[in-house]
Amino acid sequence: MKEIIQLLKHGNKPSLSAALVNLLLGSIKGAAYFFTGNVAMFAEMMHSLGDSANQFFVFIGSALSKKAPTKKFPNGFGRVVNLVCLGAVIIVAILSYETMKEGLHHFLYPSEQSEGILFALGVLLLGTILEGSVLQKAAKEILHETGISTSFFGAIPKSIAYLNQAKPATKLVWMEDAVATAGNLLAFLAILIAYFTGFYQLEGLVSMIIGGMMFFVVGRVFLDNARGAIGETDEEMLIHIGNLVMEDSHVKDIERLEVVKEGEFLHVELVAETDPKLSLEYLDQVRDHLVELILAQKGVTKVTLAFDIDDQITEWKHYTKMNKTQNQ
Repeated sequence: MKEIIQLLKHGNKPSLSAALVNLLLGSIKGAAYFFTGNVAMFAEMMHSLGDSANQFFVFIGSALSKKAPTKKFPNGFGRVVNLVCLGAVIIVAILSYETMKEGLHHFLYPSEQSEGILFALGVLLLGTILEGSVLQKAAKEILHETGISTSFFGAIPKSIAYLNQAKPATKLVWMEDAVATAGNLLAFLAILIAYFTGFYQLEGLVSMIIGGMMFFVVGRVFLDNARGAIGETDEEMLIHIGNLVMEDSHVKDIERLEVVKEGEFLHVELVAETDPKLSLEYLDQVRDHLVELILAQKGVTKVTLAFDIDDQITEWKHYTKMNKTQNQ
């Protein structure tokens, strides 16, 4: 139990914040739907409750993924966060379906709603502010993870460019709260326009749009975490680490290099070619230096390195002999 508590302290903070905020909003929107019967409010209630459950599971998964490797699981538990995300999207998918079904019913059979409009609009305005604040935190976390600095107002637009480099949990929070903020604004406008124009089918239409946006998040999160659960190569870090290793004068070529994502971490397997005249004792010192160098790279937690005889055939195409000569 003590170990679990310690792990939870290192869980993804934006996920926990988002889970608590969405639980609060889901409860408030549920009360608003009960008193007003507004279908757009129903869609937002389902959205907030779905996001809350999803993000809470992701927080738990991100914490458990940091558990140290054991003899039974020598590669660690990094992919737990991917597996949890895959399970969590099922909840959102079910709620997305219910949201679209209820929206379609209201679009085909609209009912006039004239009571409680100020209450509904106030709840949606509060939802926009709170969801926007969580989105802001997630954007700042993405920029922090990628080592980028920016102003308070520039965090959200700037984080879009670095979204694919974010940790799985942070990326999920950003996507869900971006959709949630947009959903609150759409529902706000739908209720306001329907009240003044009498076009109550709009509320059902917006409910279906919100459900569709939820399905989009489900699809993106599922694909991203399915790749992570299988074991996806980090192409950018692979080239970076390969070039870094090739800068060492003792490395003639790279026979094999794998940089695999293990949840939020990277595991590196490397077979480097070197001069066969070098002694094992000397190569052991070279190996220690290279392992230390690779472990210093961002996100790398495990390195397996072996040497092979230089076969005079260039395998590593990303680094030219000219570059290496210049560096020497």
